[in-house]
Amino acid sequence: MSLTKAARRYAQSLLDVADDQKATKQVLDDCTLIAETVGGSRELQLFLKSPIIKSDKKMAALNELFFKNISSLTQAFIEIIVRKNRVEYLGAIATEFIKAYKEKAGIIDVTVQTASALSKSELSALKKSLEAKTGKTVELIASENKNLIGGITVKVNDTVTDGSVKHKLESLNTLFHSSAI
Repeated sequence: MSLTKAARRYAQSLLDVADDQKATKQVLDDCTLIAETVGGSRELQLFLKSPIIKSDKKMAALNELFFKNISSLTQAFIEIIVRKNRVEYLGAIATEFIKAYKEKAGIIDVTVQTASALSKSELSALKKSLEAKTGKTVELIASENKNLIGGITVKVNDTVTDGSVKHKLESLNTLFHSSAI
């Protein structure tokens, strides 16, 4: 079984149990902490994957890292995946949990790049417009990219809409070069 497929199954199981126990928000916060911590530490990833390090050592390390800051449900889940020798999937499971939660809640991440920073009112209007078009709640991730010259690029899932001046100039340049022959 592939890492992603296994992580997705564990994440879905955790989401189902969290829903049953009405602890979804707390487990979401726990998984966000875990995903950021594991994702941000190559050493921790290697530690969790190492077949040489015993499960009890891994459990002790995870206990030190997380157990003061996470719910008892998430603690029990970590104990299960350590016992089942699936602890190397911990970061992937946490990431997949966040994805599954967002999908269930109708939330999508939208990445927006503009040549200059947008004001709060512009961001709010853009968010409302995107929510109307997608029919979902939008978590907007906005950044500034001076290379765009002007305009905006919007990424929703795997679809990028490029309305930047840079893209339009590149398109014109390609058109001129292809018609000049």
